[in-house]
Amino acid sequence: MAKEKLSDVEFGEELSAFEPDTTLATGAEFADLVGWIREDGAKNRFNSHEAAKKEGLPGAFIPGILSQGYLVSMIHQWAPPAEIKKVDTVFRSPVIADVKHSITGVVTDIDEDEGLVEIDLTVVNDKGETRIFGTASVRLPQ
Repeated sequence: MAKEKLSDVEFGEELSAFEPDTTLATGAEFADLVGWIREDGAKNRFNSHEAAKKEGLPGAFIPGILSQGYLVSMIHQWAPPAEIKKVDTVFRSPVIADVKHSITGVVTDIDEDEGLVEIDLTVVNDKGETRIFGTASVRLPQ
């Protein structure tokens, strides 16, 4: 059930898991939109597994700012009126394109005086390996 106000939130509550679109096509399209793909369409770490492997990477990967966007999306699915105050992330390993990933979150603090909720966030791949973790601070209506 979507959270509309601070009193709807419980400490320790888990947000519904979210499976982001981590296909190569989506990652490459996003990288192109933010200017990380050359105009001539040259292959690189965002649009080609082969090019990424030539750089010593395990495959093409999803841009970090797209992953952060997915974290924010999950929060807004959980609490549509939430105002995102901060998202702090640690990128442990790349989110490899064409590999299924899951994003989870858990409420770790509620500040009723300020109307703020702290959420721990984790992105794991289909092997259960943590790729990204962090915290978000969001404000909900009282």
